[in-house]
Amino acid sequence: MFRFLRRFFPETIFARKLEPGAERRLRLALARAEEALVRAHVDNALMFVDTLAEDLPFDRAIDAYVREMGVPEPLASTVATRTLVVLGQDLVPYRRRAREAEDEDEMRPKLRLDEATDGRQRRRA
Repeated sequence: MFRFLRRFFPETIFARKLEPGAERRLRLALARAEEALVRAHVDNALMFVDTLAEDLPFDRAIDAYVREMGVPEPLASTVATRTLVVLGQDLVPYRRRAREAEDEDEMRPKLRLDEATDGRQRRRA
């Protein structure tokens, strides 16, 4: 009976194995999505800190944000650290070399990973 139902209701719709190119694109898309999620949490945590500045110190406000939003632990540490980094940028001045390095990075052309992979494959052929 269960074998019969499995034909109509498979465990997954898609095959479990992806081709290597699709796997790379999937991982890159997941990384971009995770980074966007972290950025959104950091922006919201900073708003939380600003809103509660009169009532709570910034570290307790960040902890309250993480707790109230139910951010799971690996992500919570990243959000707290990046929020502290943004807050600390106003308190701790950058060294001159750090600013110059950032300016150089902005002038460099952006590398597209798919173009780099295509170039490597062309050289091998």
